Amino acid sequence: MGKIISFLRRSTFVLIAGLAFSNSLFSNASFAQTVTAKSTVSLSKNSKLVQSQAGFYRMTIGDINVTALSDGTVGLQILDGLLLNVKSGEVEKLLDYNYQKSPIDASINAFLVQLNGKLILIDAGSAELVGPTANKLPDTLRSVGVQPEQITDIFLTHIHPDHSGGLMEGDKKVFPKAIVHVDKREVDYWFDKAIAEKAAEPLKTFFSQVDTKVKPYRDSGQLKTFEGATQFFPGLRSQPTYGHTPGHSLYVLESGGEKLVFCGDLVHVDAVQFDDPSVCIKFDSDPEKAAEQRKKTFADAAKHRYLLAFAHVSFPGVGHVRKEGDHYRWIPVEYMNDALKQQSQGESNVQTNEKQEAISLLQSLQTTDPKPLDYINPNKYIQHNLNVATGLQGLKELFSRIPK
Repeated sequence: MGKIISFLRRSTFVLIAGLAFSNSLFSNASFAQTVTAKSTVSLSKNSKLVQSQAGFYRMTIGDINVTALSDGTVGLQILDGLLLNVKSGEVEKLLDYNYQKSPIDASINAFLVQLNGKLILIDAGSAELVGPTANKLPDTLRSVGVQPEQITDIFLTHIHPDHSGGLMEGDKKVFPKAIVHVDKREVDYWFDKAIAEKAAEPLKTFFSQVDTKVKPYRDSGQLKTFEGATQFFPGLRSQPTYGHTPGHSLYVLESGGEKLVFCGDLVHVDAVQFDDPSVCIKFDSDPEKAAEQRKKTFADAAKHRYLLAFAHVSFPGVGHVRKEGDHYRWIPVEYMNDALKQQSQGESNVQTNEKQEAISLLQSLQTTDPKPLDYINPNKYIQHNLNVATGLQGLKELFSRIPK
């Protein structure tokens, strides 16, 4: 047993927000935990692809630009008791129905919001904490033209390693100018040394990772807490959904009559939990409350027809839910790629030169320079363009090429 605990302490391949928890979880009142039995969760270190996917998907909510960002995927074994409150054979049946098998390819998603001159991240990725198939978020950001140093604000749905691990790379801040926002309950819990002291593995490792990943931002005054439902900027507010962790929060984005809710870890296994929202996972600190929050969110989103965005639903993790009898159906967002094609640099240069030529000609009309009149006068026309008969026609032809 000592060797197993030592291994877990060293391992960087335990994850997705709990990775090994006991069957007796946190008490509902204080979220204090005493773990007696362990159920380890294995994550695949092997990749299936030789080259990475594009890793981003753009959309708009009203007049706000939102981009889903992939931090990678990781193989997660879910047939070893990881899921709670399941019926016999239910998980296997639903995986087969969705053409999946264990280990599933669990997405790790974050989201970029461009709001009122700010560059905002919803969650910060995992860095090295979940193995070699993740840690893609910084490069994904760069691929959409944003440097990590440009991020102004980060809103954490909760402090688990796959959501906060990407804040630091070694001893360097990945987002040095960002303010990190998180619910006060979450901070109070994860920075509580008394709870950390009593925690079993791998929870004890998670507490130590908070010191290396989140504490540097607190020490520099860049960690800002809020309590419950809070309005941050016009169009962006928090919605408490305590259950998965003590301070788990959703973030609601609204603009132009459209709405998108960033749901964090309300769902871990989409093939199972949309069909049966009562199914929980050992990562949940309070499974009963987590299930209650999931059902409440699904029901409201289905009734009011707004979009949901999840951290672990298959990328981009954005879509609608529809109620069908006693379960829900996940409808991924419709793919869109309707942006107008950008002009090439050569085309742009030609149009710029023609426009400048016309502007210079018109400006010279205000002087005594006879050249413009000679250009227009059919009797004195100097035929620079062999395709036109008169100066006036040539001038009209020139004006027609000026970009509107």
